[in-house]
Amino acid sequence: MRLVFAGTPDTALPSLRALLDSPRHDVVAVVTRPDAQSGRGRKVHPSPVAELAEEAGIEVLRPPKAGDPEFLERLRRIDPDCCPVVAYGALLPQSALDIPRHGWVNLHFSLLPAWRGAAPVQHAVLHGDQITGAATFQIVRELDAGPVYGVVTEEVRPADTSGDLLARLAESGAGLLVATLDGIEDGKLEAVPQPVDGVSVAPKIGVDDARVDWSAPAMRVDRLIRACTPAPGAWTEFRGQRVKLGPVRPAPDAPALDPGRIAASKNTVLVGTATHPVELGEVQPQGKRLMGAGEWARGVRPADEDRLG
Repeated sequence: MRLVFAGTPDTALPSLRALLDSPRHDVVAVVTRPDAQSGRGRKVHPSPVAELAEEAGIEVLRPPKAGDPEFLERLRRIDPDCCPVVAYGALLPQSALDIPRHGWVNLHFSLLPAWRGAAPVQHAVLHGDQITGAATFQIVRELDAGPVYGVVTEEVRPADTSGDLLARLAESGAGLLVATLDGIEDGKLEAVPQPVDGVSVAPKIGVDDARVDWSAPAMRVDRLIRACTPAPGAWTEFRGQRVKLGPVRPAPDAPALDPGRIAASKNTVLVGTATHPVELGEVQPQGKRLMGAGEWARGVRPADEDRLG
């Protein structure tokens, strides 16, 4: 099929590579978000999808909005059979959805109808799901509510961060997306409406949501930090300054500590929660580099009255 691929971040690259390598499909253009500032110097860079497309010699479309008349006219002239989508990052109006013969097919990183929305992987980790996956579905105007073509499942491992889990789903999901497009081209694959039961929503997790509440149980603290790793990054406060936190390790056998209280030894740094303590992993003080918790504690020398949070 003649394809226009829509995607923006690194997460979309395995799918784009798989489609570029497919002998059955021809990716003639990509749609991605406009170039944006990134890095310490805040220089303007193309998206990862744009970079890969340019390396492959493919036309790159960067509409500020997917409903812009110039973009819609160009898409009509390209005349795609189908538009596969992976983490594009913008809403698609009906005027765009109507252009390709087989519509827009989205690869979403959950087992729909669970976790519709912007942050399905983060919410799967945050809520302690044991199994998640990816689904391909036909995009409709309602958010992530279109009929489903296929799914793959993935175990959520006890120490998974959202970054770990998303990396695996991006790879397995790429195979699912190619198989879905193969089935659509063959005329042998029909999308099945999502059930009305079991719908859950996964809104974006912002910086304010990533603040650790040490009065919560250790399980909740552990899940929140892993869900927010690598983005937006879990954090707390120490002596009035923000400190970013890497994943922690629950320490159910350690002596109890009041919520937020720090107990540092030569090899470990424990912090109290509402249940049992957790052991800190990596710490990044404001304006400084990422370091091990032990190195951080030796530098700040927490006193008895010091607390995190």
